[in-house]
Amino acid sequence: MQEAWLRLRRVLDPGSIRDLGAWLTTTVSRLALDALGSARARRERYVGPWLPEPLVSDLGGSDPANRVTLDESVSMALLVVLERLSPAERTSFLLHDVFGMSFAEVAGVVGRSPAAVRQLASRARQHVDGGAPRFPPTRAQQEELVTAFAAACAGGDLEGLVALLDPGVVWRADGGGKVTATRPVARGADEVARWLLSFMRRPPILVRMASVNGSPGLVVRDGGGVLTVVAFTVDRGRITALDAIRNPDKLTALPEAGPAQAGPRGRLARRRPARVRTAGRGAGKAPGWR
Repeated sequence: MQEAWLRLRRVLDPGSIRDLGAWLTTTVSRLALDALGSARARRERYVGPWLPEPLVSDLGGSDPANRVTLDESVSMALLVVLERLSPAERTSFLLHDVFGMSFAEVAGVVGRSPAAVRQLASRARQHVDGGAPRFPPTRAQQEELVTAFAAACAGGDLEGLVALLDPGVVWRADGGGKVTATRPVARGADEVARWLLSFMRRPPILVRMASVNGSPGLVVRDGGGVLTVVAFTVDRGRITALDAIRNPDKLTALPEAGPAQAGPRGRLARRRPARVRTAGRGAGKAPGWR
């Protein structure tokens, strides 16, 4: 956006631009397309799985009328799928399906024919539809599920945890090479549940429920002081994906992103594991991650 504005300022005669909106849309889109290409090259050198930077806020902190749009447009499931698309597929899909541009207009941005752009958008749409939950939960249902998930982990309840997970559930963790990725990828309800319970043998020093990309998720500081944001994807009442962002470069906006409280000799102060907290409710009914 800034670069597009600077380019507009450098135009000697702004009045020569017949359609300012179209000029700006095309300029920003082409700059974004270039950025996508360079980002893909950087991620080829990235250590471990790459996940988008999470959008974290307090539960209930936004207007419910606006939250529906937010949930759909920035859900972790959608962003993960978009990252798998080629830059041309992603640009074609977003400009046509989201911003309503015609295929002829999009063709001028990506440098392809309108027919080719139509195919690009179609392929992208298939990937997006395939990665989206068919029966997503209500906000209240997901909040209840996240609380039950924390309680099962806290109590070491393997059977209860497996019951919350879809048989094909996927766990992805992004440490970026900066921190341990805590098992970068795990698949299957039994494998993911057993690994989670093994990892939680060392209790965290902070657990709170928050809105992560528009839906209830968790913010955790583990016993080693590493901050983690966990996003949940839910379909048909079960958790189908758990995305854990641990790379500290992606969590700088969180209030907990500062250094963990230090105890004697510089070690982390150990506290009793907190109960799962939700906005405006104090401690939740579920026990802490013990």
